[in-house]
Amino acid sequence: MPPETVYTPDSLLRRPKFLLRSMWHDLLASRELAWRLMVRDISAQYRQALLGLIWAFIPPIAMAVGFTLARDANVFTVGETDIPYPAYVMFSTALWQTFVDAVTGPVQAIVTAKPMLARVNFPRESIVLAKLGEVGFNFGIKLILIIALFLYFRIPVSWSILLAPVALIHLVLLGTLFGMLLAPIGVLYQDVSKSLSMITGFWLFLTPVIYPVPKDGLFGVLVAWNPVTPLLVTTRELATTGVISNPGGFWLVSGLTLVGLLLTWVGFRIAIPYVVERVTS
Repeated sequence: MPPETVYTPDSLLRRPKFLLRSMWHDLLASRELAWRLMVRDISAQYRQALLGLIWAFIPPIAMAVGFTLARDANVFTVGETDIPYPAYVMFSTALWQTFVDAVTGPVQAIVTAKPMLARVNFPRESIVLAKLGEVGFNFGIKLILIIALFLYFRIPVSWSILLAPVALIHLVLLGTLFGMLLAPIGVLYQDVSKSLSMITGFWLFLTPVIYPVPKDGLFGVLVAWNPVTPLLVTTRELATTGVISNPGGFWLVSGLTLVGLLLTWVGFRIAIPYVVERVTS
């Protein structure tokens, strides 16, 4: 006998225990569908590209070549980096692109899945989980480039590299938080999808991807208050020097990310049915 489901007009916020229990249940129930969606999206992404998996390597390599040539031509001045500058830019760009994928993934997935959301009742978390799996897959490809960088430039590693994936997960969760926050708005207004590339492009220059963390001036303050800075920098430091320059900032942003992700998940579950109803009405 199938399980009985009772729908009421009451807000789920009035029944927090039931809300949290249903969230956890749907998260577990969405694993198989998330896997199917992830395999479909990854296959479509690389099957329709002439260069296929090579596209995962092109952005960090292009960034490293471009900014290294600009630095050597004294177009801009960069301070001392812990590792050779081309490797610094490529590694940082791979981390930054992973964060951007985590931000844009939920927005693009929810917008694309509007017809399915309106017609089929399934755990909405499966769409976000599928995008998280896609982010992990894409970073796994970039990891080949990162290992090659470490070997070519003979970058020494320490035991702290084993902790780098933990910091990377926090970076991905921060991106997912922003993505889930924007996803319901992105369904209603196309401005969100159209402006994301512009916003992340500007955000890139406030993140220490192509330069070390500045210490002075207004720009240094803006970079320091950028929530991506402590997570990206800590991931890079754990993988290279093993010396964390800002552990307090890392744990503060990580804690806020976990709390914010839970609250955003609650808002996502409550908002999506109303958003889909408005779009399809």
